[in-house]
Amino acid sequence: MTSPIREYTTISHPEPNTRVWLEIHGDGQPVVLLHGAFAGASSWGGQVPALVEAGWKVFCPERHGHGHSPDVMDEFHYADMAEETIAYLDEVVGGPAEIVGWSDGAVVGVLVALRRPDLVRRLVLIGQYFNGSGRAVGGILDALDTADDELMGFFAAEYASESPDGADHFPVVFDKTMAMINSEPEIDLGDLAAITVPVLVMQGDRDEVTLEHSRDVAAAIAGARLAVIPGTHLIPIEAPQAVNAVIVQFLGGE
Repeated sequence: MTSPIREYTTISHPEPNTRVWLEIHGDGQPVVLLHGAFAGASSWGGQVPALVEAGWKVFCPERHGHGHSPDVMDEFHYADMAEETIAYLDEVVGGPAEIVGWSDGAVVGVLVALRRPDLVRRLVLIGQYFNGSGRAVGGILDALDTADDELMGFFAAEYASESPDGADHFPVVFDKTMAMINSEPEIDLGDLAAITVPVLVMQGDRDEVTLEHSRDVAAAIAGARLAVIPGTHLIPIEAPQAVNAVIVQFLGGE
């Protein structure tokens, strides 16, 4: 087994020679893990060992303004994040991969699958709504909307420990993230019928997305499967063994 790679690289989007952080673990066929808001590669700590053990080469990119990757744009939009991920797949991974997206990363994964289906072999979508009708009430997002001090402090500390932009830049990232989350995504579920690769929709039973919405997402994509794990939006952290078992089985399917 090769040693993990943790380093900066450059890609062509959103700007030429955009500097982004990457982590690569293991050997085998590529699986790319797309993190959520206020998160980075470290959020996948419960999944990486299981995927490596199952024989995958695991890529954990950090999008601009997240983790170790510097902030380079005035606004955050899922469309830009998808184009950045496409550039990463083309230029770093070198072709198609299994895609696992959690929270914001699931939106990015869907947009990549719609725009560049040639780059996606299988798609796992964890804990995410794809238009406002699917957003659950009373979760983490509502707490962030009310600027919950404890939650804000947690995210600010995580950001300060990794970002090259420094702790003082967190309020900028927070405002841009919340502006995006409160206006996007707005994807017509009928559009998801264009996705033809195998899809797994997963969520916690007390997640940021309603169960009805996830059922509708799975119904909109031919052959898609739905898995509900006991827990909150943080099921990859709260219940890694259950989450990993479902993901590994799905990715290994014929």
